[in-house]
Amino acid sequence: MKTLFQGQWPRTVLFDLDGTLVDSAPDLAAAIDSMLESLGRDPAGDDRVRQWVGNGAGVLVRRALAGRFDHEAGPAIDDAAFDDAQERFFNAYTGLNGHMSRVYDGVVPFLMALREAGARLAVVTNKPGAFTGPLLEKMGLDHWFDTTISGDTLPVKKPDPAQLHLAIEQLGGDTASTLMVGDSINDILAAQRAGVPVAAVRYGYNHGANIDDAGADRVVDSLEELL
Repeated sequence: MKTLFQGQWPRTVLFDLDGTLVDSAPDLAAAIDSMLESLGRDPAGDDRVRQWVGNGAGVLVRRALAGRFDHEAGPAIDDAAFDDAQERFFNAYTGLNGHMSRVYDGVVPFLMALREAGARLAVVTNKPGAFTGPLLEKMGLDHWFDTTISGDTLPVKKPDPAQLHLAIEQLGGDTASTLMVGDSINDILAAQRAGVPVAAVRYGYNHGANIDDAGADRVVDSLEELL
C-alpha cells in the first residue's frame, strides 16, 4: 500500500461497507426473500442476492423483482409496485440488519494499523443511511470512522465520485494522500473518477465478475496484505 504513496501511509482512507468491511449478504438475502414471499413470489436465495448487491437498495429491489441483474432489460415495474416492494424490503431489513452479518477477517487489524499510523478513516457506501450506522454499531466498527457517507447522503451514488470528494473534504484530506478500499467495479470507478488510488478485495460482491480485471491499483484476498 505504501508504494502508492511514495513509501508513506495514506493520510485518509475511504472504505466501502457491504462486501468490504462486512459480509452482510445473509441479512440482505433474508430481507429480499421476505419481500418476495410477501408478494407471492419465489425466494431469490443468498447466491443470487450476492450478485445483485452494490448499487443501493433501490436497484437491489428492482433486480429482485426482475429476477435478474440487468433489471432494465426485463419487464417494466410501475412506480406503485416498486414503492410497495421497497417498503416491504425496508421493513424486513430493519429487523434483520446485522443479525447474520460478520466482519471479514483482516479488517480490524488493518483499521488498527491505519489508526496507529495517524490516518483518518471514513465509510463511503451506497447503503441507505438508516441501515449504515446501525450495521456499523452492531459489528463494533463504528468507533473506527471519523465520518460516514451513505447512499442517500447525496443525490448520487458510486460510481459517481461525489461521495468520495465529500468524505475527503470532511476528513480534511486531499486526493493525493487518500486511498479507496472496496470490493466492486463501482468502488474502482468512483476512485478513478475522484483521482485517488484504489485497493480491491477478492472476497466481496462484484456482480459475479472477476475483480482482478476491474482496474484496481491493488487486489488482495485480505486487507492485512496491504500492511
